[in-house]
Amino acid sequence: MKLNLRQLASLCFGTLAIALPLTAAAWDLAGSKIIKLQTRDGQSIVLGTVEFKPKGEASTFALHLDHAKMKDFFLSMKEFKCLEGEEIQCHVPYPYPNPGTVTRQDLRWLEHSLLFLFKAPKDFGAKLWNGLYYKMEITDKGIVGTPQAVDLVQIGAPPADTSIPPYGPGDRSDIPPNSRWISGLTIE
Repeated sequence: MKLNLRQLASLCFGTLAIALPLTAAAWDLAGSKIIKLQTRDGQSIVLGTVEFKPKGEASTFALHLDHAKMKDFFLSMKEFKCLEGEEIQCHVPYPYPNPGTVTRQDLRWLEHSLLFLFKAPKDFGAKLWNGLYYKMEITDKGIVGTPQAVDLVQIGAPPADTSIPPYGPGDRSDIPPNSRWISGLTIE
């Protein structure tokens, strides 16, 4: 079968049109994914998993952190699950009801579910102004979270509207790369 130039172009563009949507959705918010923390010295710590369940345009999610890898710390009259290394980094569960949903364009509730605080091993108590918020974006290989500074004192009282994540861009600030023991977060 011989194809003329117009038929060949149509076949190529048709194949490309089919392939493009497949590559754009190469990493979906569906199924069980592994949460990893990256240290500034290149190590990777598997923190647990997150289960995504598609629900229309959004996906619900449920975190399952591996507490066996974490140590209990009693800081400022509250128990935290923490990782020990150059610093102590403690998970701070978001304390208020939220929809537990994400979309490819909006990962804020997942970001709020993976809040942390850090402290030096010699420091006493929790300093809630030493909060870490991982600003996340979806890539071809998964979700990449870049640490930003945040003051966790802000969630000491419920937000006026619990349907809106309280930490917006104006409440977070960039930190110098590799300035913290945990330099990033991935979900793969």
